[in-house]
Amino acid sequence: MQQYLRLKAQYPDMLLFYRMGDFYEMFYDDAERASRLLDLTLTTRGASAGAPIKMAGVPYHAVEQYLAKLVKIGESVAICEQIGDPATSKGPVDRQVTRIVTPGTLTDSELLDEKADNILLALAKTKGAVGLAWLNLASGDLRVTEIAPQLLESELRRIAPAEILATEGTALDGFAVTRLPEWHFDFEAGRKILLKQLGAASLAGYGCEDLEPAIGAAGALLEYARKTQGQALAHVAAVIPERASEYLRMDAATRRNLELTETLRGEPAPTLFSGRGASGGP
Repeated sequence: MQQYLRLKAQYPDMLLFYRMGDFYEMFYDDAERASRLLDLTLTTRGASAGAPIKMAGVPYHAVEQYLAKLVKIGESVAICEQIGDPATSKGPVDRQVTRIVTPGTLTDSELLDEKADNILLALAKTKGAVGLAWLNLASGDLRVTEIAPQLLESELRRIAPAEILATEGTALDGFAVTRLPEWHFDFEAGRKILLKQLGAASLAGYGCEDLEPAIGAAGALLEYARKTQGQALAHVAAVIPERASEYLRMDAATRRNLELTETLRGEPAPTLFSGRGASGGP
């Protein structure tokens, strides 16, 4: 339990899947929460301070289906594996978190909707503008834009991110939001992170050097994605700026009435997008 609590303290806002044999176990509050969300049996094991330790688990071989259910409702999970050898370990086997699964950082094909991009988005606000940076981690497609604050809701509906990174106090309803300290969105830090990611000396060649809040958002986005993946994002090799003058913007009501990606009832088909590739389709 000391080992578990030490690891859990590093991921207080996530469910910690703690590998024990053929199961990933959860304890205490995580066990109660997972029991409700996943319809798991809540049991007890041993005691701490005189009270039974609540426990719930999922089989190792079936973990992906539980992860899919959790990320669909906006939950994040830290996966803790055994890295030591039980035969030689003195005391508890060494464990460490080897993978973090969040709604916007999924790359597992079995967890993704094949007809929808899984987007991680970060936003940074200034007095007169909002900078957005968003990434499809599976493809490496990274984009940035700057918009007026009153257009934020419409733009978020257009991009439809699976997860949004934002500072404390940013009001966003209807999205899975991960809060980060404000310094994560600093422009100068973001510029250095973005240049390092691109292997470039300047952003001039990418046409986004003037989008300061978006560059700050991109820095927060890339650092978060790198940490959740536990490795460098080698396939993210370019950044594409989107400027209002270059695109036809449609508000949410217009897109809904045209049934581009979902029907008026909110169903994925039949729509213009679902018909792509069909005989006689667009």
